[in-house]
Amino acid sequence: MARVRRKIIRIDEEKCDGCGLCLPACPEGALQVIDGKVKLVKESFCDGLGACLGNCPRGALSVEEKEVEEYDGEGVVAHLREKSPELLERHLRHLQEHAHELSGAPAQPAGACCPSSQMLHWDENEKEKAGEEEEGRISSELRQWPVQLHLVPPSAPYFQNADLVLVADCVPFAYANFHRDFLKGRAIAVGCPKLDDIAAYRQKLEQIIAASNPKSLTVIYMEVPCCYGFVHLAREVLAESGKDIPLETVMMGIKGELRTSEGGDKAGGKS
Repeated sequence: MARVRRKIIRIDEEKCDGCGLCLPACPEGALQVIDGKVKLVKESFCDGLGACLGNCPRGALSVEEKEVEEYDGEGVVAHLREKSPELLERHLRHLQEHAHELSGAPAQPAGACCPSSQMLHWDENEKEKAGEEEEGRISSELRQWPVQLHLVPPSAPYFQNADLVLVADCVPFAYANFHRDFLKGRAIAVGCPKLDDIAAYRQKLEQIIAASNPKSLTVIYMEVPCCYGFVHLAREVLAESGKDIPLETVMMGIKGELRTSEGGDKAGGKS
């Protein structure tokens, strides 16, 4: 794992008496009492935000900036699922509340986050409050940001047990009813299997499947041959995951017509 300069918890072992009062305050489950002292389970599990600071009666905890392993959000989710599943929901809320501070950039000032990767999630009521629809105009069904597969956080709350749509980025331009027919009530990840790094897409989809356990996966692609790469990718990732997740594939014609739809098959092979 790469090393970056960022903030991380510092534990003064001379002051620490191993009482463990700080452990429940850590949303990542990154702290553990070992041989009578609190230790970091892994550097990459600590986000450096200091949620545990006020819970140490001896003042043994502080935040320092130094070169350490980069924060591993996917690793934290996997760790919590295995060791402390009861903390997972709290951790996801923590991520949502502090998304602007967790962009992953080293030595980044608090609050400085590229809008393209800041995680946002909203519901129908919040959308309606933003402004009433003009008569005759179609309302957007998008409920998340970002949407690009390279940028989406694998453990984002909107992916948790969701109906996930993996869509080639030309599809919404070709198919006029995309929002109504395929986006409503679903989470989305968008990409281009011809122009983008398909190996990186594979890794990100693997992380989403592992961290979020979606209810279903729908792949929507264009009829051009290179676009079918998304279908291959989805089938292979689901098969390797071993999860029993229904897979639907939909092919769009370049003139905007729905050409074929095959779906609901269980692609994983076991639960």
